[in-house]
Amino acid sequence: MEKKIKYDAKLCSFLDKYNKAFIVHADNVGSNQFMLIRKGLRPGSEVLMGKNTMMKRSIKEYVKRTGNKEWEALSDQLVGNVGVIFTSEDLSSVRDTILSYKVPAPARVGAVAPVDVIVPAGGTGMDPSQTSFFQVLNIPTKINKGTVEIVSDVHLVKAGEKVGSSEATLLGKLKINPFSYGLRVLMVYESGSIYAPEVLDLKDEDLLKSFAAGVANIASISLATDFPTLASVPHSIINGYKKALAISVATEYTFPLAEKVKAFLADPSAFAAPPPRGGPARCQLLRTTIAGLVGSCVGAGIMEAERYATTTC
Repeated sequence: MEKKIKYDAKLCSFLDKYNKAFIVHADNVGSNQFMLIRKGLRPGSEVLMGKNTMMKRSIKEYVKRTGNKEWEALSDQLVGNVGVIFTSEDLSSVRDTILSYKVPAPARVGAVAPVDVIVPAGGTGMDPSQTSFFQVLNIPTKINKGTVEIVSDVHLVKAGEKVGSSEATLLGKLKINPFSYGLRVLMVYESGSIYAPEVLDLKDEDLLKSFAAGVANIASISLATDFPTLASVPHSIINGYKKALAISVATEYTFPLAEKVKAFLADPSAFAAPPPRGGPARCQLLRTTIAGLVGSCVGAGIMEAERYATTTC
């Protein structure tokens, strides 16, 4: 009973002190590995393991006592062999520190492979009397300098499959430790919100790119449905100006913003300043002048300006 009271007090002190945490999966993580992880995360982070029912009860009582309901979201994530790492540091750096503490491990019979296991081609150091062992696993071999040599890379176990006794024995004989175990981050808690750890990999550029794509989609839909929004209004104004300018160019109707374009289309050479002697210099000056005018031209005006630049230079 006394241990439960101390555990509850410890958890509640973490809930008071921190507002960020990681829910981590702790399968196949030994006590020595836990010690190294705790040491590496201090002083800005604390690792807390325990029975899920005890943690849920402490959080429930804490919420009832303090009225702080932000931590309720954490209780739903306490399923399976999990623990909580409370932190006040940058989440990305703490996540990287957690994942850096991994140790190689052999393939045990019945274990689920977290990754694909590939046995590389080459010498095994095993004597020829053990070739039958490779034949059982359908592994092509040959005898080279008195030892068994694997002819080509072998995909021994696929990720998600259970390791069989033959596969585990072979990997043991070859002294291959194909797996590495450590704490695996399942979810991230921050001020009442729960999200996947992949979110920590997002950069400001990614968020701006996604936001810009969303604005572009809204503008496209608004323009297609004739429903004005803040995203589509600038496009509607520009499209209206293009239509008005096209009408002005094709008719005698004019307005102040169209007069410059119509004057240019009537006599483009009038807008080119007298160039210095030399053909290349004249062409460069003419291109510069026309480029400035093209910026204010749309529709037919742009096409005429570009055609003039091409034929003149």
